[in-house]
Amino acid sequence: MKKINHIKQFFGIVLALFFSSSCEDVLDVENNATVSEQAVFNSLSYTNSAVVGIYNQLIGDNAYGNRISCLYPQTADDFKTSGDYNCNDRRGIGMYGACSSNVELNNPFKQLYTGIERANICIKYIPLSNLYENGTEEEKAMMRIHYGEALTLRAQFYHELLRNWGDLPAQFVPSADMQDLFLPKTDRDEIYDQLLEDLELASELLPWRTESPFQNVRVTKGTAKGLRARIALARGGYALRRETNMMERKPDYLDFYRIAMQECKEIMARRDQHNLNPDYESIFRYLHGQGSDPTGEILFEVGAFGGNSKTDSKLAYYNGMVHNVNSRYGRGGGGIEATPTYFYEFDSIADVRRDVTLAIYEVDKESKASMVSASGFKDGKFRRSWTNITGTSQNLAVNWPLLRFADVLLMYAEADNEVNGAPSADAVNALKEVRQRAYAGSSDTGVIPADKQGFFDAIVKERLLEFGGEGIRKYDLIRWNLLGTKIAETRDKLRQFMDGTGRYSNVPEFIYSIPEDYDATVSSGEMINRIEFYGGGTERVFFFPTPAEAPEGEDYVRVSWRDAINEDLINSERKGWAQYFEPDHKELFPLYDEILQQNYNLTQDYGY
Repeated sequence: MKKINHIKQFFGIVLALFFSSSCEDVLDVENNATVSEQAVFNSLSYTNSAVVGIYNQLIGDNAYGNRISCLYPQTADDFKTSGDYNCNDRRGIGMYGACSSNVELNNPFKQLYTGIERANICIKYIPLSNLYENGTEEEKAMMRIHYGEALTLRAQFYHELLRNWGDLPAQFVPSADMQDLFLPKTDRDEIYDQLLEDLELASELLPWRTESPFQNVRVTKGTAKGLRARIALARGGYALRRETNMMERKPDYLDFYRIAMQECKEIMARRDQHNLNPDYESIFRYLHGQGSDPTGEILFEVGAFGGNSKTDSKLAYYNGMVHNVNSRYGRGGGGIEATPTYFYEFDSIADVRRDVTLAIYEVDKESKASMVSASGFKDGKFRRSWTNITGTSQNLAVNWPLLRFADVLLMYAEADNEVNGAPSADAVNALKEVRQRAYAGSSDTGVIPADKQGFFDAIVKERLLEFGGEGIRKYDLIRWNLLGTKIAETRDKLRQFMDGTGRYSNVPEFIYSIPEDYDATVSSGEMINRIEFYGGGTERVFFFPTPAEAPEGEDYVRVSWRDAINEDLINSERKGWAQYFEPDHKELFPLYDEILQQNYNLTQDYGY
């Protein structure tokens, strides 16, 4: 009886939240405390509110509103968390030195499992509903959509857990149906296999984007297929194994690359539903509430609203371009920093992604665009000035992009190359599409290698340039077993940058510029071009030595460029780049102490 009452109480809370937005609706519904699970799922509106309760676990400070989006994906060869090392806070996570007592590992873990529990309840009861089998055609169609949504969201929650913690307890039924809630760990491959089956079913149940009755912030057929491709690549990739404490890939990995290839191919065949947005920057402005996503490039985004820590996000407040508290926009940004060498990975002339991805200036107290030192670059895809919220608010209603069509193209190209032993013409064209958009439609996208290793290397590079700041890079490198390699390469590049050697031999020690009135309505590239630099335009000042004579007068402001990097930022206990990373160990997080204490069947593995 207690278990049944627990379910009733849960749905009472969800329904109360859902209906509280309308006084008339509240007056028309049953007493939530007495609604049975059967009654919930024999009502379309109640079922919808239960599914909304699953979506709710995607957002807020403990999910993609901050910690899972901004803290967990750091650090690779692109961005890191700002500040000095402490094993018990966000810097411990970003420097691969998190202790099992780090509280940042607690609530996100619990919230992901809460989302799974809510999904499990819907997945059990929706197919048992009378409406599912015997309702009108419209009712049956809607119930199938809700069923597909629950399956897809559960897969997303599990995927996030597995890629951060490895093997974990697998529960695919409501807690009320469990004889024992203290489950041991299940091999991640078994869980992924179930998720792939679930997503295959979900893709049959869900409509395409333009056929969906809901907004873009709810999952569709494209979401399910794209997530299935992503999970298939994770299943077929390298992973830290509990039995050996080694990064390994299973012999049947090509079976899963074939799944990814097929799912991406089916999405690519529906350009009426999902395609590349021709304007790279507009993708991210859209997430801030500017304009629309007419091409459906974003297959799924996590919606943020409400101005609170539960249903909103701190995107563009915690992370993103720095906005001075006294600027006309209010305080924002600064929590995530870029490696200066990332700036030099982009084509210096044509690639529009650089100036969107990397914020190399800040909005100062006078609301001017003021250059920052090379150690102060931020992630530029999130900017308070792109929202319509000013003042002291930390919650800016900025959505998080979980999956884009560019990812579909590059996953297809990667899978095709691996399956066929070399890229097909379709794989080459998929990569070329992404490059052409980055080069503003130019047909001159450079040479694309025709051999397997060369093409794979090109994919590795392209994904670095395309998805910077979107929480993807670290997990890509893990499934390729390249994380340690790229961290070591980045340290070497930073040292060359500091010393002015190798490809950085002409990088200037200092940059001189005059701050320019910041205009949030113009493109990122245009805003940088409006800044007056001493020694030439942007095509020169970043790539040639500092002029022999410093400019006279007080208008020019000097910032350190190559001179901003020192050994402390490269290899020190406080600030070193990914200082505490250890291969075959730190690819995963430790379980939080309290979680272990609550389940006597859980173990702290992977060398922790």
